Amino acid sequence: MNNPSFKLNDNNSIPAIGFGVFQIPNDGSTYAAVLKALEIGYRHIDTAVAYFNETEVGKAIQDSGISRDDIWITSKMWLQDYAYEDAKKAIDLSLKNYKQAILISI
Repeated sequence: MNNPSFKLNDNNSIPAIGFGVFQIPNDGSTYAAVLKALEIGYRHIDTAVAYFNETEVGKAIQDSGISRDDIWITSKMWLQDYAYEDAKKAIDLSLKNYKQAILISI
């Protein structure tokens, strides 16, 4: 899959096209969809806490066999979590759900 990217100020590049998981059920469907997306070449997964499928996203990334360094995860948190301490807790919970040490952008 040919996916153009945007160069960021820190010299990293983020794929311009991400695979979104909004409204994909948390019944194994998200896992299968993300695994297939990664298989065909997506390297940017767009998700959110409100989609309630973070665990399946994380499992698919782990099971894909693709280096975590090659995958971008963008996520969104609940509006009520925008205060500093609340945001830290929300990010920690997302990281736990994704089973990841890093979350690229929020």
